[in-house]
Amino acid sequence: MSDPVTFRTLFRDLPAPAQDPAALGQGVFADTALRELIATNQIVAEDPILDAQIQPASLDLRLGRYAYRVRASFLPGGSSVDEKLRSFTMHRVDMEDGAVLERGCVYIVPLQERLQLQGGISALANPKSSTGRLDIFTRVITDNATAFDKIAGGYGGPLYLEIAPRTFSVLVRRGTRLSQIRFQRGSDIKVGVGVAELHRRSPLISGIPGEPLFRDKLVGVTVDLEGDGDTGLVGYRAKKHADVIDVDCRERYDIAPFWEPIASRDRRIILDPDDFYILVTREAVTIPPDFAAEMVAYDTMVGEFRVHYAGFFDPGFGWGGEGSGSRAVLEVRSHEVPFLLEHGQTVGWLRYERLTAPPSRLYGAGAGSSYQKQGLQLAKQFKRLG
Repeated sequence: MSDPVTFRTLFRDLPAPAQDPAALGQGVFADTALRELIATNQIVAEDPILDAQIQPASLDLRLGRYAYRVRASFLPGGSSVDEKLRSFTMHRVDMEDGAVLERGCVYIVPLQERLQLQGGISALANPKSSTGRLDIFTRVITDNATAFDKIAGGYGGPLYLEIAPRTFSVLVRRGTRLSQIRFQRGSDIKVGVGVAELHRRSPLISGIPGEPLFRDKLVGVTVDLEGDGDTGLVGYRAKKHADVIDVDCRERYDIAPFWEPIASRDRRIILDPDDFYILVTREAVTIPPDFAAEMVAYDTMVGEFRVHYAGFFDPGFGWGGEGSGSRAVLEVRSHEVPFLLEHGQTVGWLRYERLTAPPSRLYGAGAGSSYQKQGLQLAKQFKRLG
């Protein structure tokens, strides 16, 4: 195979980053602060960073040219990712003109973006919404990392994406955006907020009787298994052995060849551990303009299943006249054993986080967002019903 270290030489002559802008306070960085990080070379890239990559409170990450098919997922620990690739790579895939990543396989892709963080700025990565809804398992890795998706304060170095398509084989190419990264200054304890008080000032959850369920700095969400009054539709189960999906297309594919609709049966379903489901919350969720949120993906206190791959909610999701609350789509996979879900059961938790300053634009049409005002909705690659 070709030496993956050549990726590093792309950044050899970059100037050192400037000091952190004084305006960047404690909290999650919105788009204006992200532009400051780019301007001061704390975020750099092979190709110029596009405006379309900058979301209200996160930055989309782009795939580089090559994917390395590896024998197993790994964390580098005390070594670089390049060193691990030398030991575990089976073959290299050139994605310049598009390539298929096969379901059931694990790939490592050097990303176009690289970090040179200063002043205690750290970051957290997550799959993009459409990535999660296609059951593409992705995790960002850094050199010497001991955890996935977490970028330590002051990290300087390349970023890599582990990609494991679980249900569908997918067509990707250099520049495809599967993952996103959120930056913050300050500890998680200080950045997170008390949601009960925030809910009293501006409702975070609506559409259900009574008060939401609060726990520490989290607000609970429940599953809707009552479904559509006319059709009884409560969700979709992915079909196995379907065709390849081009992740960069929009509203191209008919639903039927890829998904089996699930109708309501006594307001309960049994999750098969071999299957992937798209469900939706009972609640409509709202993210105020000066906050962001993240959904806890896996919580053994509510059951042995994963409820969300793509956990970031941007400021403005479900907010005001454009959204008035949007339900959260759930990407559900049971672990090990079949698991019974019943209508109104708590399935996940939202953690709200302060922004350092409001973004210049909110989630929605103005930011090119795909899932504002959503109900039960598949990934944007599928044709809309109605």
